[in-house]
Amino acid sequence: MFFGSKKEPLSREALIDELLSRSVVEIIPSKDSLRKDLVSGKRLRIKLGIDPTSPHLHLGRSVALLKMLDFQKLGHHIIPIVGDFTGVIGDTSDKESERPMLSAEEIERNKKKYFEQAGKIINIKKADPRYNSTWLSKLGYHDIGEQADQFSVSDFISRELIKKRIDDGKRVSLREVLYPLMQGYDSVAIKADVEIGGTDQRFNLLAGRTLQEHYEQPPQHVIVIGPLIPGTDGRKMSSSWGNTINLDDEAHDMFGKVMSIPDNLTETYFIHTTRVPIKEIQTFMKGHPKDAKMALAKELVRMYHGEKDAEHAKANFEKTFSKGEIPDDIKEIHSHGSLKDTLVKNGIVASNSEFTRLLVAKAIHQKTGEEDIKVIDGNAPALVGVTYRIGKHRFVKVIT
Repeated sequence: MFFGSKKEPLSREALIDELLSRSVVEIIPSKDSLRKDLVSGKRLRIKLGIDPTSPHLHLGRSVALLKMLDFQKLGHHIIPIVGDFTGVIGDTSDKESERPMLSAEEIERNKKKYFEQAGKIINIKKADPRYNSTWLSKLGYHDIGEQADQFSVSDFISRELIKKRIDDGKRVSLREVLYPLMQGYDSVAIKADVEIGGTDQRFNLLAGRTLQEHYEQPPQHVIVIGPLIPGTDGRKMSSSWGNTINLDDEAHDMFGKVMSIPDNLTETYFIHTTRVPIKEIQTFMKGHPKDAKMALAKELVRMYHGEKDAEHAKANFEKTFSKGEIPDDIKEIHSHGSLKDTLVKNGIVASNSEFTRLLVAKAIHQKTGEEDIKVIDGNAPALVGVTYRIGKHRFVKVIT
């Protein structure tokens, strides 16, 4: 669903100003140089790469996709890249330990609906989507050696998290050293004029500039965006931690998850995961924290599901949590034996470890009539016909 603002469209100049400022931490080589290209009338080639490390895109990814949408509104050529080759290798830029390699089969499963999910933000029909296996799989040792010669080992190990791991005696694999080369070569392959990436990607983004110069291309502008969006538990939003709000979550699940974030994150979410005007956000933030968060939840559901579903999700939430009732449209899931297997295999809980965390936190309840019974044994059978509450805001009903 390609969405637009409910308000009057911004002027081209205002769009450029917002593009260069909202969610922007740094522009390399400079904001002025990028502005010059933006006002020149040149149609720029805009790159954003996302590795399919899980089946779902989440709100943390939406910050970069919204920035790509800003470029699209100005008429530029946007090129979203799914890293089906880099995803196998794995980027540990934001990790305090080595990321395990994913199998080609996992990547194939995960990537199936990435462009469809990205299309909830950008107009994918007018974009130029690519898979980086198209060019990276054709490189040989000679190519990799030539690219590697453009960097020193000290460049790589001086990065904050890599240096910390080395200082702590943790393993850093040679495979990890290759990742920036591959992300950088993506920019060469598509002749990128601009690349968008998070603060944890800065080294990889600059690698693109270095390799483009080596291949006698003009070095791309780099837009470093931030902050990294916290998940529902306050930690960085990550599929491996199960604290995500996914772009393809059902409307009532998305609304409930947004309502579960800490109050102090409401403004951060508003600014970086929506395009509500800043002045309106400031007005919301002057009111009651719950009202501000309700407005945020409704806006996010509207963006991904439409106005009607947003209104229904809001009404459903109020009925459930203001009046203590069970929602009208509970998601039904099939039993897979134990409650743990049932919730994990249906994708309600991200993993066995996430289920255990919820169980220890006494955050899984069985709803029987007006009773709310805490589940203490995750290996007990999932009871058919029974409704379960997971956390504060998610309900599922087990069917055969």
